[in-house]
Amino acid sequence: MTRRPPRRASPAAERVGLLGGTFDPPHFGHLALAEWARAELRLTTVWFVPAGQPPHKLGARRSPARHRLAMTRLAVRGNPAFRVSTLETRRPGPSYTADTVRAFTAANPRARVHLLMGADMFATFPRWREPDAIARAAVLVVAARPGTPSPRARAAGGRGVVWLANPGLEVSSSALRARAHAGRSIRYLVPDAVARYAERHRLYAARERAWAQPAKAARPAMAAQPARKPRRR
Repeated sequence: MTRRPPRRASPAAERVGLLGGTFDPPHFGHLALAEWARAELRLTTVWFVPAGQPPHKLGARRSPARHRLAMTRLAVRGNPAFRVSTLETRRPGPSYTADTVRAFTAANPRARVHLLMGADMFATFPRWREPDAIARAAVLVVAARPGTPSPRARAAGGRGVVWLANPGLEVSSSALRARAHAGRSIRYLVPDAVARYAERHRLYAARERAWAQPAKAARPAMAAQPARKPRRR
């Protein structure tokens, strides 16, 4: 009787995390969320995906993609499970998560994708482009944020939602930009290498008034004008 060779066990699907964001700048809140998810969900790799053109911030000022990529690479340095993707910064047009998840799963068909986000972003998830397609292609992983309720909801059309039991860290990139603009320290809120990079390239320097609040154009002095009649609504 001819013996058949033993079947080889199929390799287990790689468990990967995707963490998108503007990362302007990347801070310890991002890193803590990624590490908590990695440890709790046994993720092999967590990919940080800096956005090229965030669709919800198309009119907002932001640092050039090359600087945000450089800061993100500095932020993840030292953690072998963290990697940085240029997928969105290389793609023209708005950076939609549906396109990113679709491209990543096509390039990594055996990967089980976990999409990481904060509870504040999950609250807006139904208004994202193609939320059902995202939820079918990836496991949604939601981290607690201070002041944001954490209902154990399900994502429409998807596999459900995994809620992390993480400690909430009240850190935001917009608040850090405002602190740096005001000349205040952001040390211990971002990795030292990120703080040095931002300072060296003057990304959030005080001269960039728009980082703290939109600058109002100065009105030239002019002679008094007759009052206009109010327009009808």
